[in-house]
Order: sequence, then C-alpha cells, then structure tokens
Amino acid sequence: MSALPRIPNRAARAIFLDHHGLADTPTGSGKGADLQQVIDDLGFVQIDSINTVSRAHHMILHTRRPAYRPRNLALLHDRDRGVFEHWTHDASMISMQHFPHWGLKFRRYAERWKKGRRAEFEDKFDEILTRISDHGPCCSGDVGEGEERSSGGWWDWHPSKAALEYLWRTGQLSVCHRQGFRKYYDLTENVIPAEHMNARPKLEETIDWACRSALDRLGYATSGELAAFWDLIKPDEAKAWCAAALKRGEITEAEIGLDTGGWRKSFVWPETLDQDTPAVTSRLRILSPFDPALRDRKRAERLFGFHYRIEIFVPEAKRTYGYYVFPILEGNKLIGRVDVKADRDKDRLHVKALWPEVGVQFGAGRITRLESALARSARLADVSAVTFENDWLRP
Repeated sequence: MSALPRIPNRAARAIFLDHHGLADTPTGSGKGADLQQVIDDLGFVQIDSINTVSRAHHMILHTRRPAYRPRNLALLHDRDRGVFEHWTHDASMISMQHFPHWGLKFRRYAERWKKGRRAEFEDKFDEILTRISDHGPCCSGDVGEGEERSSGGWWDWHPSKAALEYLWRTGQLSVCHRQGFRKYYDLTENVIPAEHMNARPKLEETIDWACRSALDRLGYATSGELAAFWDLIKPDEAKAWCAAALKRGEITEAEIGLDTGGWRKSFVWPETLDQDTPAVTSRLRILSPFDPALRDRKRAERLFGFHYRIEIFVPEAKRTYGYYVFPILEGNKLIGRVDVKADRDKDRLHVKALWPEVGVQFGAGRITRLESALARSARLADVSAVTFENDWLRP
C-alpha cells in the first residue's frame, strides 16, 4: 500500500472537469466580462481553422457558455483587448494579463532563430516595421509582392511573409484583428495595453507563475505536464520548481486513480486533498477535438479510457472513424464520438455517424440529450435544422 494519499479515478475525473469548466451546467452570457472570466479560468483557448461545425475556439467557448457567439470573442480581442493571440502548444487566444510572461517565449524564439535561417529574411524587418508604422496594420497578402518563395526556406514562404511571422513570434508585432481567418498585424505598442507590454518579469518569476498557474488549472500534474500546459518553460525548469516547492511544503504528492485501475504519481496543492469532490452535471456535450480537456490525449486516455486522434491526415480507407469526429462528454464520462457537419448550403447540421464507446447504449433518453446538444451546435453553426443519415439515430 502506497504511503501517499490517493485520489480515486471518479474523484480525479470530477476535479479535472471542474478545473476545465465542464463540471457545472453552463450559464452566463458568453460575452464581455463573463467571456473574459471563462478564458481567464482556462488560461487560453486554442485557435484552429477547421470549420466543420464551427472553429475550435468557438466550440470550446460555446460548450461552456451556450449563449456564446463568435462575434463576442472578436470584440473581446479587437476592441476590449482582454486577450492576445500567440502560441502556447499551438496558436491560441490567451488572457491579456499573462502577456508579460510571453516575453520569455519571445526571447527564446529569437535566440533559437539566430542559430537558424533568419538571414534569409531579416533584411525585410525594417521595411515591414516602417510600412506598418506609416500605413497601419497589414496582413501577409500586403507584403512580398513580386518576391520569390524561398526554396526549402521557412515553410516555403516568401521572405516578407517569413519576416512578418518572425516579428510577430518575437513580440515586435501583434495580431490586432482578423478578417475571416486572416491575421492583421500592428506594432505591439498599438495593440497591447501599456501596463502589460511594459512589465518585465524575471525568468524565475515566469517559471514560478507558469508552474503555479498550470497546477491551478490542471488540478494535479507531473512536472512534465506543468511545463507542457503553457509550453512556455523548459521541462527541467518545471522539474526544479516542483522539487523546490515540494521541499518548502507548498505542494505535495498524491497518486491519481487511472481508468485502468492503476495509479499515477502527481503533484497537487495540499488543499486539493482536503476539499470535497466537486459535483459533476449529467449534461451531455459535444466537444471540440481541441477542447482543453482533450488537449493532452494521453492524459485523457489515462483518466477516461478514451483514445482519440484526429484522422484528417489519415487516408480515408484507413480511418477508424472519420475525417473530423467530435467526442461526446456526458457527466464524467466520454461516451462516444459523432461525425457531424454543418451543411450551410442546405441550412442544416447533418449527422453522418455515431460511435458509442464499448458498453455504452444510446437509449431514448440519451438520444434526446444528444439531440439537445446537436441543436445547440446547430445554433452556433447558424443553421436551422438537424438531420440524420437515413434517420438511423431514432429508435
């Protein structure tokens, strides 16, 4: 018997879902201060271009606030400056309060590219910065006219596009808005509020913040999971922080119950062990494949016994499920996946296939709950009807 305290799998699921905004029945306007709070709680929302039902960032927010509509995020970013766009593990909308810590990412990105092929496009830096300073925001289509694409260069872009991307990734430019899905860049001082842009946390302050804020949002984690959450600090920096925090008694170790019946050692805040297990709503939700609860595929599989991968790049004949299928969460279980697409020409959300997890039955009650979730997704996708392939879903 382990000497460490244990969090059984059912409680671990509840804690995880509670920390990801999926334990409660959602309420709220999904705009303004309410939307800001959702993103503050999550830390960031991943951006993705695939629009099968709605883009990932919109689905993530809609799952937690059914009243949410895509315009609300644009207003929060473009007008209110409550979030900024940059990279975590992928392109994301990140709470503006965290911008000062992205100075570390900017510096490390610049250092990495000093050793790379920056010389292929660095002579475009001044030209682009001057253009934006004199004429205002621009997109990639506004630069590089007549330039040849680099052979084997950065993403095979023309030099001005590569320079534009580099200046954004190193913090000299910021995304000020999008038109459609196209990014427009402006000088960072014109986008980021001064109190955030001018803050200069030290390396150790950013490491401390990254680990603490990640543990706050994960509930329990290994040092590697803390480092991966923001993808901002190095694994050895997170490991050293955990060792020091453990020695100080600020965090403790516990064993987390796995779906398989095993246990995994993780770090937790001591108070987590003293709190009651959060109640989890029985609500059924259709999740984006990029939902924060699923971002770490291995963690989700350990916790829920749910194996998921996106099969976009898998040849159709070799796919297990489909091009882009959506996981289904009900209560504290991932119960299946559904192949659904917004057919906007026909003003419908069309359900092509449903795959229940092993041992899960879709009786009349569960089908009714699924249809309610699909109706919510249809409203987000701005289509009127929900239809089913050969009407197969109805009993």
